Amino acid sequence: MNPLWSIAGVVLVLFLAGIRVVFEYKRAVKFRFGRFAGVLNPGLRWIIPLIDTVQFVDIRVITINVLSQEVMTADNVPCRVDGVVFYRIKEAKKAVLEVEDYNYAITLLAQSALRDVCGKVELDVILTKREEIGNNIKEIVDAETEEWGIAILDVKIKDIELPENMKRSMAHQAEAERSRRARVILALAEEQAATKLLDAGRLIDQSPSAIKLRLYQTLADIAAEKNSTIVFPFPEEALPMISKTKE
Repeated sequence: MNPLWSIAGVVLVLFLAGIRVVFEYKRAVKFRFGRFAGVLNPGLRWIIPLIDTVQFVDIRVITINVLSQEVMTADNVPCRVDGVVFYRIKEAKKAVLEVEDYNYAITLLAQSALRDVCGKVELDVILTKREEIGNNIKEIVDAETEEWGIAILDVKIKDIELPENMKRSMAHQAEAERSRRARVILALAEEQAATKLLDAGRLIDQSPSAIKLRLYQTLADIAAEKNSTIVFPFPEEALPMISKTKE
């Protein structure tokens, strides 16, 4: 066999063994004899076999679930809170060289920040201001991960689990609040109705004809039952005199 063909075959094998394809959503960190040698951008790339090695890094938005954490709020209410973290690698070199496992490290940071932030506020704040709490956690974690070339995009509070006795207390409180609002609305309605009746009475008192019309309307309403007997202790003509007497 021709030695030239053998050499050409070895060269071809080494060439093919060094081919790497870097996808658009990834970056490849290259090492030569263990030392950092650059970052490979998307496309068809070639490295020296047995000398160069690469480590791929995904630069898309990555999601991490923050496991449920036991939290004691500022008003001494125990609860369990979990969330989700969205982050993206901005510098592949730092993400590989500065931290061993950035995914695990971010998870621990988020859990610690969640406990710290929720432990400094009252339960009502956690229940009503989830977005604000998520932003506070984001700032804490982002400050730590900036040196790793990682940007924290958002932190969301997913679920808040309360003890059963606290759930019952909150249900009673909500029921009492609804009852209070119903009584206030009823009182306002009575006040408005009384005001309108007073205005109507004053308007009717200004005209004897209006008094008669109101009397006839009342008689018509009573007569609709067809089983009532109406007795007047005074004639109808005396109504104007009674009105003047009252004045």
